[in-house]
Parts: sequence; structure tokens; C-alpha cells
Amino acid sequence: MEYAIVIEQTTRNFSAYAPDLPGCVATGATRDEAIHEMRFAIEFHIESLREHSEPVPNPSCITAIVDVVVPD
Repeated sequence: MEYAIVIEQTTRNFSAYAPDLPGCVATGATRDEAIHEMRFAIEFHIESLREHSEPVPNPSCITAIVDVVVPD
């Protein structure tokens, strides 16, 4: 399965979360590290849902990058 993640740069590191999996978050010193850690967080999150007989949400979020030109 492929889940969309959102990565945000903070003043100290990068944080990430999966909109389809509430509560599933990770951080990393770099963007790539945050992505790497998020992969493990998603696997762990899904494993926990299954262990507690809770439904595993199917991926439903779609991402896009929008290039916006703002006039001066």
C-alpha cells in the first residue's frame, strides 16, 4: 500500500504525518530521515491496528504540488 505523507520543516528538524492514519507521526534530522522513519511508523501503526482488531484505513489521500506565482 502507498500512503501519502506530509512533511513539514520545523526550526529544529523535519516532522511527518500520514493523513489517512491519524496519530501516525515521525521526525528526522533531514527530510530523507523523516521519510525513512515514517515508513517504519506506518508499518508499526498498521500492525498495532491489526493487533487491536481495528480497521486499517485504505489509502485515500492524493497529493499534488501547486506552483503559485504571487505578484509583487
